[in-house]
Amino acid sequence: MKKLSLLDLGFFVAESQASPKHVGGLLMFKRPPKSTPAFAKNLYREYLGFTEVAPPFNRVIRFSLTAMPHWQDAEVDLTQHIFYHKLPRGANDREALYAFVASLHEPMLDRSRPLWELHVIDGLSEGRFALYQKMHHAYADGVTMARWTADGLADTPDELELTPVWTLKHSGHGAKRGLGHKRKEEMLQSVWKEISGTSLRILGISRLAAMLFLESVKLTKNAIALPFVSSAKTPLTGQVTSGRQFTTAGVSMARVNRIRERTRSTINHVALTCLDGALRRYLLDQGVELRRPITIQMPVNLRKEGEKTAGNKIGIIQVELSAPTEDPYVRLRNIGFSLRNVRTMIDSVSAEAIESYTLITGLVAQIAEMLGLSNTLPPMGNTLVSNVPGPKSHLYVKGARMEEMHPISTLPPSNLLNITLFSYAGDLFFGLIATDELPNLPLLGRYVQDAFTELEASVSEAHAA
Repeated sequence: MKKLSLLDLGFFVAESQASPKHVGGLLMFKRPPKSTPAFAKNLYREYLGFTEVAPPFNRVIRFSLTAMPHWQDAEVDLTQHIFYHKLPRGANDREALYAFVASLHEPMLDRSRPLWELHVIDGLSEGRFALYQKMHHAYADGVTMARWTADGLADTPDELELTPVWTLKHSGHGAKRGLGHKRKEEMLQSVWKEISGTSLRILGISRLAAMLFLESVKLTKNAIALPFVSSAKTPLTGQVTSGRQFTTAGVSMARVNRIRERTRSTINHVALTCLDGALRRYLLDQGVELRRPITIQMPVNLRKEGEKTAGNKIGIIQVELSAPTEDPYVRLRNIGFSLRNVRTMIDSVSAEAIESYTLITGLVAQIAEMLGLSNTLPPMGNTLVSNVPGPKSHLYVKGARMEEMHPISTLPPSNLLNITLFSYAGDLFFGLIATDELPNLPLLGRYVQDAFTELEASVSEAHAA
């Protein structure tokens, strides 16, 4: 039996048919040279033969009146988790694939069995196929899932042996240990960690509360953006409903790095500048002109460097982007200033305090959604944007090269749009998932790429002056 953390448990408490709490990934491959059209179908059949399933992919959630919710091992029937689809000719382009994946992403996972699925999607144009995988967010956070996905793929096209992600041993999900001296030591260490963690949590929350108070009375600026004060009346926010749509945008890391080097910026600075410009242009199309900065919810990884624990270890804070401006270069500078101040704030308090802040603000937002009040109460932010680093080199499955890797996240309370940044093999991808009530999501994807071109021109002009 393995207990859930409060954050992991929160994903089950917050889950509903309208707002499932799983995350996914769309992996797009090119068939190997000289392979047959049956390559993807044969891959699916081979996957079904890997019946040795490791934790957490063999675990189900158990609720009890006499014990805390916990994970429990279960038998796994792979035919209930691995599926094959073939898109029909004439409806197999990128837009059709995105629509099909959105339909797969929409329903909740069945809690009576382990909470993951893998879909092999065949029939794409030019000898391509895709894998869509999804698993419950309580299994792991985005950084961990990206690492697990990479672990299940090969580094070179010559490595033809399959190593499916559900067969690998993942840190933090090991086998049960017998009691003994070592076990007693681990129990004592766990108790001490809990005590010291509680002290850090109290001190950190006190410090964080002081920062929020100073921000609310305008004695500081951008230490951290206040939750529930962003503009409520935009198409980006409201009561989350069922029905999903998905699209992507992407730029080469070479272009991103040229801007970074010229402006001494980070990937986050550049990406958020483009998103800020794209979102403002998109909202103007919908008749909404914001006179204050867009506020995003931003997950932050709370693991120490080198830490590879399972489960979720993230916090979510609110960050103001740029004040309204027509100049992308000024927008970049404003966002850089805001993010540097937020980074200073995060580094000055404990990870336990950020986790508690995330739970408290998330609970308030979740109660509003459960009561159907998200259309009237202010949201925590205008949208959620996360950044997950991915593999720097191409990965392969049975010699097929993975050309693109797109994250597909879940929607937080009151947000109809979630954007995940993902770097892979020399490209930066933007994965946009939204309810089907958000108008014309592909247009927002195009605006992201337009905003990047405008930023390049603005930076060149500024440096030429």
